[in-house]
Amino acid sequence: MPAISSQKPYRVGRSKTGLGLFATKPIKKGTRIIRYFGPILDSRIPEQDDIENKYLFELNGRWTIDGSVRKNLARYINHSCRPNAESDVRPRERKVFIRAIRNIEPGDEINYDYGTDYFKAYLKPIGCKCESCEKKRKKLRTEARAEAAKVKARTEAKAKKAGTKSTAKKKKLNGKHLAGKVGRARA
Repeated sequence: MPAISSQKPYRVGRSKTGLGLFATKPIKKGTRIIRYFGPILDSRIPEQDDIENKYLFELNGRWTIDGSVRKNLARYINHSCRPNAESDVRPRERKVFIRAIRNIEPGDEINYDYGTDYFKAYLKPIGCKCESCEKKRKKLRTEARAEAAKVKARTEAKAKKAGTKSTAKKKKLNGKHLAGKVGRARA
């Protein structure tokens, strides 16, 4: 793990999704937090266009930043559907900055939305693990359990009610039980 200066308002740490970038000092809304950097790849060059890793940051249709270099601490920023930061892309300068879109308190994980293409390709198949999606899933599971309990209770009540009706409908005629049939008994 690279050494981090105490002057920086962030640190790399363990998060629910692996490693993440966490605030060590309060970060105000609108503040540039960190620059996403690495070698610039040109999609017109086949060798560079074939590179596959999860740290590629597309600037536009032609230029992409390969953020897999170890010194690029911005690569540890995780995805969130309800982020506290956003990427400030400057394709002409071939630079990307991560900027706070709301106040971030010390200890909070810094995260931004990776975009729909990345989400569909990498996150959707395994399920988004950001805090807001985890809360949604937890709420849906709770609702599903409550609904299943209601259905089970209704089923048991119907079975109990049907059991009491069937015993009430039985009549004894000439010493034989007839379930629900009223009329002459056959001998």
